[in-house]
Amino acid sequence: MNSIKRFFIEPKTNYFLFGPRGTGKSTLVHKLHENAIWVDLLKPDVFRNYLAYPENLEELVEGQISKNTIVIDEIQKAPGLLPVIHSLIEKHKEKQFILTGSSARKIKRMDADLLGGRAIKRVMHPFMAAELKDKFDFNKALTIGLVPLTYMSADPKDTNLGYLSLYIREEVQMEGLIRKTEDFARFLEVISFSHGTIINTSNIAREAQVKRKTVENYITILEDLLLSFKLPVFMKKATRELRTQPKFYLFDTGVYQSLRPRGLLDAPEEITGIALEGLVAQHLRAWTDYTQKSHNLYYWQTRSGVEVDFIVYGEMGFWAIEVKNTKVIRPQDLKGLGIFMKDYPSAQGILLYRGKEIIKRNNVQCIPVELFLKDLAPNRELIE
Repeated sequence: MNSIKRFFIEPKTNYFLFGPRGTGKSTLVHKLHENAIWVDLLKPDVFRNYLAYPENLEELVEGQISKNTIVIDEIQKAPGLLPVIHSLIEKHKEKQFILTGSSARKIKRMDADLLGGRAIKRVMHPFMAAELKDKFDFNKALTIGLVPLTYMSADPKDTNLGYLSLYIREEVQMEGLIRKTEDFARFLEVISFSHGTIINTSNIAREAQVKRKTVENYITILEDLLLSFKLPVFMKKATRELRTQPKFYLFDTGVYQSLRPRGLLDAPEEITGIALEGLVAQHLRAWTDYTQKSHNLYYWQTRSGVEVDFIVYGEMGFWAIEVKNTKVIRPQDLKGLGIFMKDYPSAQGILLYRGKEIIKRNNVQCIPVELFLKDLAPNRELIE
């Protein structure tokens, strides 16, 4: 993993670096700051020390006064350090504090503004195809996902299966976020059917055999642990009646593939199609976070059911993107894009499909999805 250059651009100031476990936060920061003061809260003895005595951090920093970078790894495990860090930032303005975290739950509860806006927020995502270059395997990414911990593993399938067990054990169970592990495990299976769709909490509650309020709490836990995200509806200058509910995605297609139960009645192409949409979603989300100019990611759906999978809107451009798990483009595949582009003539339409040729049809750029992902890099337009 050390040989792969990530697209993340480090701020010159203090910053939080959030991202799910295994996305390479610690590896990246170690590479950037080999001689930093390093506090690894995943180590039991270090965790116990700073949980009980947060003020010990001040002694550590003062004792190594020549070192100007201080890294607190997995800050969410000891949020009581935040007031001490705030004080140290005020006292030592020449130093840089880097706070990594795989959960935003306790930080939100403590209120990260305790640092008085003196640390900005950044996010680390799974690999993008363009980061991996010749190491990118499209079919592997579609089935295993792009979390570095699993993608670079000698046995990625087994590592992927154990990934969520790690989360449930270390982030959910040990932190006391849930009462019944079996209920949460059942919920995870059921929520996988909502990947790429609008969530129906009543249906999920019934299938998972828990209360609706419990489902809502579980979804919040997934978001706080950075295991899922929601896409809002694009509603700027809307001329049609639109859906208002966001769409739900698990953060990595490999996590979806691990959670999604299979049965004799499941069509493999349906599961692959949903996984493909999720793979594009996580790439676009990484692109918006890593690109220095401001952009937002949405979807679009009318009340009558006309939909465009993704809308990217920002300083560099305005794109409407449809993803199809097909090698042949049919007229109906372009319908949603056509209606959206009629409402928004300034938008560029993109259809991503499983074919091999780049073509233009009905003013829509049709691009092989694998090629699109390989070319997608921050600070460059989606299509050039």
